[in-house]
Amino acid sequence: MLDRGFYARDARSLAPLLLNKVLVHHDPDVGRLAVRIVEVEAYAGAEDEGSHGFRGLTKRNAAMFGPPGHLYVYFTYGMHWCANVVAGEEGECSGVLLRAAAPVTGIETMRARRAAARTDTDLCSGPARLTQALGLGGGHDGIDLTLTRGAVRLLDDGVPPPADPVVTTRVGLRAGRGDEHPWRFFVPDDPNVSHGPKG
Repeated sequence: MLDRGFYARDARSLAPLLLNKVLVHHDPDVGRLAVRIVEVEAYAGAEDEGSHGFRGLTKRNAAMFGPPGHLYVYFTYGMHWCANVVAGEEGECSGVLLRAAAPVTGIETMRARRAAARTDTDLCSGPARLTQALGLGGGHDGIDLTLTRGAVRLLDDGVPPPADPVVTTRVGLRAGRGDEHPWRFFVPDDPNVSHGPKG
């Protein structure tokens, strides 16, 4: 288990440290699902036009202003859920978007949920695909990742983050609205990484 102190740092520092950590969802309907995080993006709140917290606290982004080590899950484009790990200190609005992961446990369930995926490397190769494969949605917004018996947990199984992760600008932001920041990190040569700049 990762304690709350691990998350209590700026998202830009936390993001590369989340690479190769294992995200686990104990889904009451299907059992244990697990993925290894291979791609992330940092968002820096009030100083970052790309962040949901740039204009301040709202009902939608409240979890991002809460204690570190929680999930911020939001609905986007009227059809997809995305999940972020809350970083920094309470009130700062600093977070890390989980962009892609490698399936570890529960792959058959993920295949059923992501029937459009052509290969297993497509199952979690994007932020919306990742949440769909794991069955994460609005009910998981604000959930505490540090609880020993929590439904969703982030674990360190001894695989270190890459010593030299690939660093690029972030994906999908409008020009001049934070797209210039090199705050996307991913595991080199990992086939599960989403479509975007390759470094």
